[in-house]
Amino acid sequence: MAYEKWQRSISLAWTGASGAPYGLRLLQQLLAADYQVFLMISSAARVVLATEHELKLSADSAKAKQQLLTYFSERYGLADKGQLQVLGKEEWFSPPASGSAAPKQMVICPCSTGTLAAVATGMSNNLLERAADVVLKERGQLLLVPRETPFSAIHLEHMLSLSKLGATIMPAAPGFYHNPKSIQDLIDFMVARILDHLEIEHDLTRRWGYDKHPTS
Repeated sequence: MAYEKWQRSISLAWTGASGAPYGLRLLQQLLAADYQVFLMISSAARVVLATEHELKLSADSAKAKQQLLTYFSERYGLADKGQLQVLGKEEWFSPPASGSAAPKQMVICPCSTGTLAAVATGMSNNLLERAADVVLKERGQLLLVPRETPFSAIHLEHMLSLSKLGATIMPAAPGFYHNPKSIQDLIDFMVARILDHLEIEHDLTRRWGYDKHPTS
């Protein structure tokens, strides 16, 4: 599928932190917005996804892709437009591995503290870590959504280092001022904030103040 077909291309990574429903909802929104998505899934992320969402993804990239497309088709009615690519951890010839082809935007959601450390120190031991390294070196937009509590000084130092490099740290800490009625409302709150930073239009949540001060 030609790169130019999609309005934008983005890298998305799921790692082993709690919060798999955030990553799944974010992927659905990106596909619905006609983005080409390069998805990287760690082994631990598959375990967490099966635990938190009862979705058991295959370790085979092609099979995992079909599972996700079927899931989104059944749950949201999304058609397969050929925009999703699921990549293995050693697919070094894929676009996210090179600054000459990588998307300028990447989100790691959820982001484990192990992944946080690897990205902060430039480890690049697998495609996921390399993709984040590429976005940083190319001065692109990197968003990390860590989920851990409490944060140790090590975690905070890694976040500070990445923030100084231009990355955006968005802990999975949904707000409650929109009066959530369900877990899905909390998920959508966090995903909405991510989409805001990516400058992607959405209608997942009400914006602060607009219900009290309508524009029309």
